[in-house]
Amino acid sequence: MQISLEEINKKNYESVCDLDVTEAQEDYVACNMWSLVESFYNEGHTCKAICFDDKPVGFFMWVKESVSKISIWRFMVDKNYQNQGIGRIALTLAIEAIKQTPSVKEIEICYNPTNPVAKDFYSSFGFQEIGMDEDGEDMLALIKL
Repeated sequence: MQISLEEINKKNYESVCDLDVTEAQEDYVACNMWSLVESFYNEGHTCKAICFDDKPVGFFMWVKESVSKISIWRFMVDKNYQNQGIGRIALTLAIEAIKQTPSVKEIEICYNPTNPVAKDFYSSFGFQEIGMDEDGEDMLALIKL
């Protein structure tokens, strides 16, 4: 199984936009098409396709919040490729890629606190909860480098 993070371009953007999560997960994940549009019109956004043997099966978007902090805003694996370890490998690759950014000292992720899988999954990577976001909707978790 070859998992990689690839640039999103004119050859693969439609495949990335067609990816979907399960119906039960829809409230937890933003639309990939919306995320790509958002990244186009805002600076500091990085989007990557999660590829399985060169085929897009997931999506990442992270944002440079400050000189020292990058936040993972979007992370999803298509419903047909979940529970195969792809997300774990992809998040490992994303964290390693983010660590290559000069001066980054913190990686942040947010998730819906009612998501039954998120807390355990992210804490297994070293993310520690720091409290709710300013809107009181999402839990913030942080890795200090």
